[in-house]
Amino acid sequence: MEIAVTNTNTIVEALTKAIVEHRLHPGTKLAEQKLADHFGVSRTLVRQALFQLSQNRLIRLEPARGAFVAAPSATEARQVFAVRRMLEAEMTRAFVREVTPSRIKQLKDHHIRQKASAKESKDPAHRIEVQGDFHIQMARLLDNDVLVQMMIELLSRCSLITLMYRKDNAPEHSEDDHEELIKAISARDEARAAQLMDEHLQRLEDALTFDRKIPSNDISMALA
Repeated sequence: MEIAVTNTNTIVEALTKAIVEHRLHPGTKLAEQKLADHFGVSRTLVRQALFQLSQNRLIRLEPARGAFVAAPSATEARQVFAVRRMLEAEMTRAFVREVTPSRIKQLKDHHIRQKASAKESKDPAHRIEVQGDFHIQMARLLDNDVLVQMMIELLSRCSLITLMYRKDNAPEHSEDDHEELIKAISARDEARAAQLMDEHLQRLEDALTFDRKIPSNDISMALA
């Protein structure tokens, strides 16, 4: 008799797919026992999977309450992008003011690797993460640890928002936008670079939709 083996990664992938495809409503409680029964595994495996998902910001773990699908609202999403525009506009200006040939080369090399990785991947979550890392790389090259940490947190929240609210078949602009930004930085054009960053972030926000059909709160139905 052949027995199907379910491991932590299987649970993580199934829940991620259900969240990304909007089959699990933000705020849904992910009861450990229900998930264990659905997958036919122990609660220990489920707990490990939920911890991984919390690290990816797809769910939140609340002491004494359990696990819930992360629920960024439309208002929160707009606020995240507003903060990104404010922070990254100044980051871009600072990058141009402090730019060196070495930093330009490192940013170009990073963009080339990022573009190849995004092109090869069929996983939307991976592509979003890789494209977002371009922005974190700018912070790293400025040698500002506080800025890097702030960017990592913002990009994590933004990735979840993008996964949950991105319009179907929305056009991809990130790679072209990043190339134009590198050109403006290389030309030491501070105003142009800041403008391009602002327009890039606005396009990312415009690719979101907040009027999706409300997904199911039923775990079994969502994972079927």
